Amino acid sequence: MQDVEKYRDKIATVDETGKRIWIYPKKPSGRFYNARTYVSWALLAVLFGLPFVQVNGKPFILFNLLERNFILFGIHFTPQDFHLFVLAMLTLVVFIVLFTVVYGRLFCGWVCPQTIFMEMVFRKIEYWIEGDANAQRRLNNGPWTTDKAIKKTVKQAVFILISILIAHVFLSYIIGVKQVWEIVSHSPSNNWGGFIAMVAFTGAFYFVFARLREQVCTTICPYGRLQGVLTDKNTILVTYDFVRGEPRGKLDKGNRKGPDQPLSAGNPVHKIAATVAEGVFDATPEPVEESPIKIKGDCIDCKLCVQVCPTGIDIRDGVQLECVHCTACIDACDEIMDKIDRPRGLIRYDSFNGVESKRRKIFTGRVIAYTIVLVLLIAVNIVLLSNRGVMETVVLRTPGMLFQKVDETHISNLYNYQIFNKTEEDMTVELRLRDNVGNIRLVGEMPVVKASEMTEGAFFIDMETKKLKDRSNKIVVEVWADGKIIDEARTNFLGPIK
Repeated sequence: MQDVEKYRDKIATVDETGKRIWIYPKKPSGRFYNARTYVSWALLAVLFGLPFVQVNGKPFILFNLLERNFILFGIHFTPQDFHLFVLAMLTLVVFIVLFTVVYGRLFCGWVCPQTIFMEMVFRKIEYWIEGDANAQRRLNNGPWTTDKAIKKTVKQAVFILISILIAHVFLSYIIGVKQVWEIVSHSPSNNWGGFIAMVAFTGAFYFVFARLREQVCTTICPYGRLQGVLTDKNTILVTYDFVRGEPRGKLDKGNRKGPDQPLSAGNPVHKIAATVAEGVFDATPEPVEESPIKIKGDCIDCKLCVQVCPTGIDIRDGVQLECVHCTACIDACDEIMDKIDRPRGLIRYDSFNGVESKRRKIFTGRVIAYTIVLVLLIAVNIVLLSNRGVMETVVLRTPGMLFQKVDETHISNLYNYQIFNKTEEDMTVELRLRDNVGNIRLVGEMPVVKASEMTEGAFFIDMETKKLKDRSNKIVVEVWADGKIIDEARTNFLGPIK
C-alpha cells in the first residue's frame, strides 16, 4: 500500500536524523511579491513611526506592562479598565478565527511582523550581499576566503545593527520614546535595567532573524497549529490546482490537457489529491487500468515553486501548516505558465472546493455564526468605550470601624477613597452626598488628582440619627469637577440597631 502523505511525517527543514536543514529560498519576483513589498513598506513606516506620535504630550500607543500603563489610540487605560482590555482581546481572537476560516493564513504572508522582517528586510539584505540561493549555498559550502569573510562579516554586522534598531523601537512601545532616549543618551550605569533590556531584546531579534528564521513559523507560532482546526474545504488558501496540473510531466505541448479537460481515466492522482486535502492520512489509490493515451497536466514539474518557498515545502502536496501564504510559489508558477503559453493560476488563492468543483462558497454557516458573534462583540466594545468615564472612584468604609457619636443628634462613619484620573489633565475634585442626606468632612485638603494618576485619602460622613432607616443605609458619593458630576460611588452608612 502506498502512503501518499509521507510528507506529513516530518517538516522540510529537518532531516531523518533530526538535524537542521538550512533553507536557501530562491529570490522571488512577480506581481504578488511586488504588492507585498509595497504593503511591507507601509507597515514598517507605521511600526517605526507610531512611537513618535504624541497626543497632548503623551504617546499615541503605549503598552507599559511594568507600570500597568496602557494608551491605545490616545486613550489612556488604567488597571480599572482591565475588563475593557479583556473584551477587546476576545474580539481580536474572534476576528482572527473568522478571518482564518475565510482566508486562511493571509495574515502570516502579508501582515505578520516575523514575515515582513524576515522576507522583506533580512532576506533582501542577504540577497544583496551574498547573492541568490545558489550563490549563498556555494558561499556557505566553500572554503573560507577573504571574499567570504568580508561578506559574512558585513552581513552579520548589518543584521546586528537592524536588530538594535528593532529593539529600540520595540522598547519604545513599552516604556515610551522619552525613556528610551534617556537610556541611549546616558551611561549604562545610570539605568542598568533599561540597558540590559535593550541588549536582551537585540540578542533575541538577532537570533530569530539570523538563525531561527522559518522555525518560528513552522514549530513555534501557535497560529500555524490552529490552521488545521480552523480551515475547511471552503477556506481560501494558497492552493495548487491538482485537477488542471496533474499528472505532472516534462514539457510536451502536443500532449497537454485543455483548461477544462478532466484527468484521464486510469490515473489516480485526482483521487489522491482529494484525500490529501481532506486530511486522510492513510489514503491509497485504487488500482485501475491505465489508459493507452496519457494526457499530461499543466504542471511540468520544474519544482520552481519549491525552490522559492521560504519554509521549503512543496505546495503541490496539499494544505500544510508550514505554509505561510507568502505567495512566492504563485509568482514562480505564473512565470512558468507564461513561458509555456498556459493560463496563469495553476497555483492561486482558492479553496479545495473551488479547485474541485470550480465554485467558491465563502459564506458558510460557520462563517455567518462567527460574523454575528464578532459584530455583537464590536458593538459591546463601542458602547463600553463611549460610556467610559474620565474618572474611577472607589469609596469603602474603613475596616473594623463602627459608627462614632458626634453629638446627641448626629453620628459619623469613616471612609477611605481612591480616585483614578483617566485624563491627561490635573483635576481638582469635590465630594458630595447625593440628596444632601448628610455632610462630608475631608481628612486633609481638597483632593487634586494628577493626570493619569491616582489619589487617595479619607473622610467622615455625618448624618442625623433620625434620618437613618436601618442598621445599614445605602448612600451615593458624587465626585464633582468644573461644576458637573464626573463620577459616583455607592457605599453603606452604618448606624445603631433599631
